[in-house]
Amino acid sequence: MKQVGLIAAAAGAVLLVTLGQDAGAAEKNTAETYKQLSLFGDVLEIVRSNYAEDVKDDTLVEGAINGMLTALDPHSNFLNAKNFTDMKVQTRGEFGGLGIEVSMENGLVKVVSPIDDTPAANAGLKPGDLITHLDGTAVQGLTLPEAVEKMRGPVNSDITLTVRREGRDPFDVKLTRAIIKIRSVRSHLEGKDIGYIRITSFNEQTDINLNNAMKKLKQDAGKKLAGIVLDLRNNPGGLLDQAVAVSDAFLDRGEIVSTRGRRSEDAQRYNARPGDIASGLPVAVLINGGSASASEIVAGALQDHHRAVVMGTKSFGKGSVQTIIPLAGHGAMRLTTARYYTPSGRSIQAKGIDPDVVVEAAKIENAKKADSGKQASAKPEDKTGKADSGSKDEDAADEKSVDPSLIGTAEDYQLARAVDMLRGISLFNGRVIN
Repeated sequence: MKQVGLIAAAAGAVLLVTLGQDAGAAEKNTAETYKQLSLFGDVLEIVRSNYAEDVKDDTLVEGAINGMLTALDPHSNFLNAKNFTDMKVQTRGEFGGLGIEVSMENGLVKVVSPIDDTPAANAGLKPGDLITHLDGTAVQGLTLPEAVEKMRGPVNSDITLTVRREGRDPFDVKLTRAIIKIRSVRSHLEGKDIGYIRITSFNEQTDINLNNAMKKLKQDAGKKLAGIVLDLRNNPGGLLDQAVAVSDAFLDRGEIVSTRGRRSEDAQRYNARPGDIASGLPVAVLINGGSASASEIVAGALQDHHRAVVMGTKSFGKGSVQTIIPLAGHGAMRLTTARYYTPSGRSIQAKGIDPDVVVEAAKIENAKKADSGKQASAKPEDKTGKADSGSKDEDAADEKSVDPSLIGTAEDYQLARAVDMLRGISLFNGRVIN
């Protein structure tokens, strides 16, 4: 894999660079700018002298910097030295916590996606859930890094989250913190002819693990492999270079993604190289509201090149690029510097990727013994994971996201529809892998 020098937080790919001051920005250091800086100095001095308690200067300055950045958008923020180190550890695929990717929305912590086989996923948290309290303390007024820091803690320690979910009254979820080890790629055969590859995040090993998974599927299927399901549901994103590598693996040529920022000369384009690890077999990509950033790059690229049929529900819509700018001795700042665009020129930000075939989340259930003559049915899940036992509003809310415990199982309705489609395409084309 050709390195492109990128590193990312799991909910969005970011560029790690050291930037000099733009000449145009320097010209804007007018008297008005200095007047505003003087105001800041005055406020700082008043707080230092008159606040009810002693406050360290670094606390005040870091708070001011973070306030400036978070006022721009939900994804720009200040990372102190510890948070910067934690971010770099996370991209290597192992870290401590709850296993939940979050963003900020209207002052509340919003779940982007729970990570497979983590306390958050096992507790049933879903994309779109809003966390309002941490151990009874309101998150309103906290910055995203502050909220994340409170959710972290010693392994095996407990934390109670108060969750607001559409169609339900707020409820509490008790989680036990654990070491989060991200196994980014999982695979198995559906029947004897369809390869299933699930990518849970884009970390440093994803492209290598993808290639290994593909080799094993081909080996296990012999010459019967008829298609590939690439499952990106509840995948909150990760390293941009890995998103490019995964897209490239299925494409022979053409643009994968472009980034466009404030200055036209800073635009970047990433292109595919010859070679298709699926040997031209039909591909179905599964997405949902928990598919964000790097996941949307892959889905958008394969969709625009007509290399895959995208199925499921609309993705999250995280299409902005955050540049990580190290600040010597003070951590780093994360600043939104560009937007992602699919090969056809579509912006992902706040729009997401629309599936070619909409398949709502549902659970396949066997018919009751009394109805043994009937076929199995697929029913929307409610908050308990059982079909049709909740209110109409609760069922409607839960149709928007898949229960993490069902993903990749025999009860996974969206997967079943993707497998059926691939088998139909294979039958129509009359071909399997050589």
